[in-house]
Amino acid sequence: MDSEAARAVAVRFTKDALIVQLADGREVAAPLSQFPRLQAASDAQRARWRLIGHGVGIHWDDIDEDLSVAGLLGLED
Repeated sequence: MDSEAARAVAVRFTKDALIVQLADGREVAAPLSQFPRLQAASDAQRARWRLIGHGVGIHWDDIDEDLSVAGLLGLED
């Protein structure tokens, strides 16, 4: 897989899901129930995210949560 394509460019939430837009235009969605810290966070806390490693991961300072794009894609063991 092209490493550039597996980079996040944007994050959004629905009531029950985390949705990450990738550089190649794909969107990866996962249930919030898989991420207890994000599920318990307020909308304001969820909105304060930043990309790390040029988009290889996402970090939320308020709740000290990190997610990798590779993990979301099931590419990590």
